[in-house]
Amino acid sequence: MSAPVPRAWQRMLSGRRLDLLDPAPGDIEIADIAHGLARVARWNGQTHGPHVFSVAQHALLVEAIGGDLAPSSPAAERLELLLHDAPEYVVGDLISPFKAAIGDSYKAVERRLLAAIRRRFGLAEPTLEAATLVKRADGIAAYHEAIGLAGFDEAEAVRIFGPQPPLTAPAATLLDPWPTALAQERFLARFDELVRQIGMPSR
Repeated sequence: MSAPVPRAWQRMLSGRRLDLLDPAPGDIEIADIAHGLARVARWNGQTHGPHVFSVAQHALLVEAIGGDLAPSSPAAERLELLLHDAPEYVVGDLISPFKAAIGDSYKAVERRLLAAIRRRFGLAEPTLEAATLVKRADGIAAYHEAIGLAGFDEAEAVRIFGPQPPLTAPAATLLDPWPTALAQERFLARFDELVRQIGMPSR
């Protein structure tokens, strides 16, 4: 008798059943993404303050930084920035050293999930310019989170993330961790605003 095939799907609160190994765009809902990301802690929760700094809030910070770096970027690129870590609503936020230790198996799951998320919300594969913007904004966010929230001193942050520019005043306000419900609400509100600008139907 053959061994049962291990379960590779997760039930979402929307009722969807998402297969992690073969994700279908139709099983992806923005409400599930927002709910999950608002409850996933950056830095494994090792941050200052009464609330965790969630991936949902990080996504808003990266999107704001990307807008500061490229003010003329279209709404679709801003949505790419907002959703850059969206797979973590299913797989969680593994810290970079652990990702490096695991290797490509984890990254392959992330890539498949992100591709399905893009298809679900009508986003094309990002151009090299857009992908570079996401990586740049994400690095700036990580640098400032490290110093402002995660206990790194400036020299250590520069050594790991490289020297980074200061945040604008509006972006800097996003470093103050929010309660879960507020992070979820603001992530959804920004998503709705961007899809309206793109001309896509909202949720």
